[in-house]
Amino acid sequence: MARSYLGLQGEALQVAIGLIAGMDFLLFGYDQGVTGGLLTLQSFIKYFPTIATSGEYWDSLSDGARSTQSTRQGIVVAAYNLGCFAGSIPTIWVGNWLGRRKTIFFGSFIMVIGALLQCTSFHLPQFIIGRLVTGFGNGMNTSTVPTWQSECCKANKRGQMVMIEGAMITCGITISYWIDYGLLFADPSEVAWRFPLAFQIFFALIILVFVMFLPESPRWLVLQGREDEAREVLAALTGDDADPNFLQTEFVAIKATVLEMAQGSFKDMFTFTEDRHFHRTFLAYVNQMFQQISGINLITYYIPVVLEDQLNMSLQNSRLIAACNGTEYFLASWIAVFTIEKFGRRTLMLFGAAGMSISMAILAGTASAGSDSANIVCAVFLFVFNTFFAIGWLGMTWLYPAEIVPLKIRAPANALATSSNWIFNFMVVMITPVAFQNIGYQTYIIFAVINAFIFPVTYFFYPETAYRSLEEMDRIFRKTTSVFNVVQTAYDEPHMYGKNGQLLRQLSDIEDDAVRRTSVMEHHVKDNGSSDVNTSTEKVD
Repeated sequence: MARSYLGLQGEALQVAIGLIAGMDFLLFGYDQGVTGGLLTLQSFIKYFPTIATSGEYWDSLSDGARSTQSTRQGIVVAAYNLGCFAGSIPTIWVGNWLGRRKTIFFGSFIMVIGALLQCTSFHLPQFIIGRLVTGFGNGMNTSTVPTWQSECCKANKRGQMVMIEGAMITCGITISYWIDYGLLFADPSEVAWRFPLAFQIFFALIILVFVMFLPESPRWLVLQGREDEAREVLAALTGDDADPNFLQTEFVAIKATVLEMAQGSFKDMFTFTEDRHFHRTFLAYVNQMFQQISGINLITYYIPVVLEDQLNMSLQNSRLIAACNGTEYFLASWIAVFTIEKFGRRTLMLFGAAGMSISMAILAGTASAGSDSANIVCAVFLFVFNTFFAIGWLGMTWLYPAEIVPLKIRAPANALATSSNWIFNFMVVMITPVAFQNIGYQTYIIFAVINAFIFPVTYFFYPETAYRSLEEMDRIFRKTTSVFNVVQTAYDEPHMYGKNGQLLRQLSDIEDDAVRRTSVMEHHVKDNGSSDVNTSTEKVD
């Protein structure tokens, strides 16, 4: 009888893992959204007047001092993203040392410490340190949770699984906006800003309580040489009705995958062999960068401030509209869950980039007009922009890089790509306040141009990965002779598997991949003097 975790096996156990993974991404979204609604509260400005962009202190400043103040606000808010960047890089080594569950546990524990530092702050330095610490923990979590979930759950619907993680981010943003709005009426009591910052501890505690009672990744266990435990976890994830032959085949396939990944290193990302590692790493890195420079965090972090300061809404109305914006953002994110496998990655990215560019252009036009009717249209297109982003880019950058890079460099390439996400996130969040202060509505023009640029780059350089196994992507890039023909090569390459996972090509067509996989195992057996594992030519996805 297979072992159970929290009394769960099989699909129920995989759902439990998905819930904890989703809780982490919900916490990630909550952290992104919560601060923007606090920046103009009287009780908040009382303790942190040097980052305020409204109120009596702000009104008394010269234009030069206001620019400095806006820059300072951007740095303080973006310190969270800098912490995320700092936490994501070392996780590639710490994660393999601690394991997936322990890394998530310690990341969540660090986030609790950071939240406590923020909500108990009376001085700006402590608040900044709190944001850095919270970000560091979140960087560890977001670099580990997708890996843990994907290594414990079935991969036949990986697109939908990752898009659900994106939806959980927007769920966290929505919760933060509504809490900010609800506690707005407590201002000038300090609870109006201390409670929203403290409430993130609730989500972190859920993760801390349950994550260590769930199974470790079987792939990590194999990497550590704990093969009996890996088999035990596989049996639990499959359930009591698992076929022993299926479990053995699955174990052998996992071991082949792990051995191939273990051979990779950072320097391999920059090689120009037939596998085109540098080409694929660069695509993954830029894909993450594009998500952040689209301008989404101009809205996610600052929409209450934009509505209040730029569109002249009242404090209450700005928070209410922000909360509604977050709710619509959450609902729109589910569109991608049901369309990612139907339309593919490229179509959604192109659709999102075009829509975001047009939305930013309209935002620039309406913001420059400044009339009451123009302000209404401006507020509407803050919703429209979020909708296009949610469909095309929200979850895409957690999915596409993992699909485009080969197994050998998956870990370091994904770590590097994630660092791109955080450092450009930091840049956008930092420059937004000072950009609005100095160039006003022209800030939207910058992002309109950037999104217009993203469209042709995606069209000409990013191949479709939907319904492609890792082996197929390897074959596509081996046949690619230039960065300019990879899209056409992917289009011309026949699919090996159909939309329901059915085999479309004869086994002889994939013999080269089978030989390569077998070779990996044979080299391992030879090098380690072990013959306890049979080689397998089964597809590894």
